[in-house]
Amino acid sequence: MAVPWYPRSWAALGAALILLLVTGCGGDDVPPRPVESSSPAPGPPSGTPAPPTGSAGSAGPDGGGSVEEDIQAAVSVTNTYWQTHWSELFTGGYGPPRVTGAYDGDAPGTPVCGDAPLPDDNAVYCPDGDYIAWDMDLMRWGHARGDAWVYLVIAHEWGHAVQNRLDAGLVDLARELQADCLAGAVLFGAAQDGTLTFEDGDTEELADALTALADRTPWTDVSDHGDASQRVSYFSRGARSGVKSCLPNGVQ
Repeated sequence: MAVPWYPRSWAALGAALILLLVTGCGGDDVPPRPVESSSPAPGPPSGTPAPPTGSAGSAGPDGGGSVEEDIQAAVSVTNTYWQTHWSELFTGGYGPPRVTGAYDGDAPGTPVCGDAPLPDDNAVYCPDGDYIAWDMDLMRWGHARGDAWVYLVIAHEWGHAVQNRLDAGLVDLARELQADCLAGAVLFGAAQDGTLTFEDGDTEELADALTALADRTPWTDVSDHGDASQRVSYFSRGARSGVKSCLPNGVQ
């Protein structure tokens, strides 16, 4: 993925995701701790920066930006989408979550959410404190598979921040799958806006990431992410039909 550029057909890319689900994609090998999730425990670390701006640049593992540059670009793209479209979708104003950024879950002094340290090899949205953070081991591992990985993880966690800003009736019981749907709406919506482009292979990378980060069983509990089929399906719904399709009964 790159910022900015000109998008290919978002509808065709959404259809390609569904085709990848049907035909099969990756998923047998997983990262050291293979889920990215929202952390339910409250309490922020202090001294966090505002969302950065910028664009991808120097060469990385798949010919795009470095992992740090792609993270910066993903934060900027995601925040820009919500800033641009919030008033079209919801009442009230929009304010971004804080972005605490990288941490090392293996190192002493790991930031906490409430009284619990942030999880190793993971990415989180902490609702009490309203911040997003990610273990760089997870991001580096995923980025080696393709730069679309970091865009998906950040857009997904940002989706949890959006859920925290909505009336309870707009938040799906399957919160993790709704966050996947919102991530699809944001990334493909950004492509329509011209702030993000899908490069060759990005669609496959997204399906691979959704599969690698999936639970082994279907969604049954609010903390479950859902299996690979569900994750790709919800992401594709948002990619095809936008944010409103991610809301219960499509209501505003």
